[in-house]
Amino acid sequence: MFTDKDLSQIKNHGLTLESVEKQLENFRQGFAFLSIDRAAVAGDGIRVFDKEQMNHFADIYSTHCHNARIVKFVPASGAATRMFKELFEFVNEGKRSKGIDSLLENIKRFAFWPELKKIVGEESNPQKLVSAIIKEGLNYGSKPKALILFHKYDEGSRTAAEEHLVEGALYAAAGGEVNIHFTVSPEHRTEFDALMERVLPRYEEQYGVKFRIDYSIQKPGTDTIAVTPENEPFREEDGSLLFRPAGHGALIENLNDIDADLIFIKTVDNVAPDRLKVDTVAYKKALGGLLVQLQEEAFALLETLDQVGPDEDLNREIATFLEEELSCRLPGNYAQMTAEARASLLHSLLDRPIRVCGMVRNEGEPGGGPFWVNDPNGAQSLQIAESSQIAPAQIELMKKATHFNPVDLVCGVKDYKGKKFDLLRYVDQSTGFISNKSKDGRALKAQELPGLWNGAMARWNTVFVEVPITTFSPVKVVNDLLRPQHQ
Repeated sequence: MFTDKDLSQIKNHGLTLESVEKQLENFRQGFAFLSIDRAAVAGDGIRVFDKEQMNHFADIYSTHCHNARIVKFVPASGAATRMFKELFEFVNEGKRSKGIDSLLENIKRFAFWPELKKIVGEESNPQKLVSAIIKEGLNYGSKPKALILFHKYDEGSRTAAEEHLVEGALYAAAGGEVNIHFTVSPEHRTEFDALMERVLPRYEEQYGVKFRIDYSIQKPGTDTIAVTPENEPFREEDGSLLFRPAGHGALIENLNDIDADLIFIKTVDNVAPDRLKVDTVAYKKALGGLLVQLQEEAFALLETLDQVGPDEDLNREIATFLEEELSCRLPGNYAQMTAEARASLLHSLLDRPIRVCGMVRNEGEPGGGPFWVNDPNGAQSLQIAESSQIAPAQIELMKKATHFNPVDLVCGVKDYKGKKFDLLRYVDQSTGFISNKSKDGRALKAQELPGLWNGAMARWNTVFVEVPITTFSPVKVVNDLLRPQHQ
């Protein structure tokens, strides 16, 4: 199937022949649906904090963060093409939609209007005005969301990236330093550097911190081969193979390279202006504090298990902790195991990365949902599932989901001996996704790796906590910036 030229291309891309052949097999066989048992709801898989608990966990976090390395991880690669889809259709095809009408009627309300005004002057032609947003002018159609001006302030407008800087200063500072890691595309790195050079001194002075900004790119070796509708390798006009970025699941490799005690993860477009940051900061600290407490309890149990060895009383204590605190349901044959086998299993279940995930009450926003998922051995775990992972026969379960995933995570990635986990060991490789795309007018099928907060973290210990809708203000299309929470 592959020529010597193909093999050379595969190797130069950082892939192996075995991995490409496995991807081709995935296209042919497809991915199995998750075995959903039920939706996670408040009191059954989702914790709800009262005010006393909020304060308690926030205090734990505030005490712990002084001696911890904390990183705020922001996936920020890729151009904001979908954000400006209607604008491109208007400029390129003359297709005028209600979205375009709304944009033009409210153009002066956007944070980028002052910059746009400098470019267009008194221009009133709608197509030229819109073109100046996405093409020559602001060039937003080829920029990442992180570099787009989101919010207006008296002292000037802020990009999404700047809002993450401010957030970091408010809840991720440790020892006077704020570590923020952006994943970026190589072609955007220069613009990120220029922005940071311009704004960091101002924010450092304003918040009394020192920012440490780090970057990584999505590794070419995580790309996946594209195929024709007949599952044959898709070839470019020159006969070369086509490889495509494999979605945000590829970023588990970037996350795995970060040395930190706690890592906060949040999408680049989910930011609020300062007047609405109070809830975000409060809940981030509370989620962090819960993670710290769970880690300390898990670490103590693991250390005791190392010292004592198989012991039925200790086994019961660990099993209770796993089930009640980490929502881990044990396999069906657990009761029939020997004390030694139980201790070994409990150790392996407890000694894993931990993630505490915020969940928002469902008000119609898109996003994956929290579910109890069955393992083949009779165990159950909490997972964030997308609609594509749920079988049509179980689709009614999605309607019973009371919450959705806003991508609001704090992660503990070190073990009880202080060693960083190899996060790649905890990926469920069977949870990828196949989508239909096109290239130069030709149909193709693309493969995405298990999502970063879905299958890539499937084998982590997972805790869900309800967070208020005020912590969720995503920008999927440009007119979302006209919503009250962004004004």
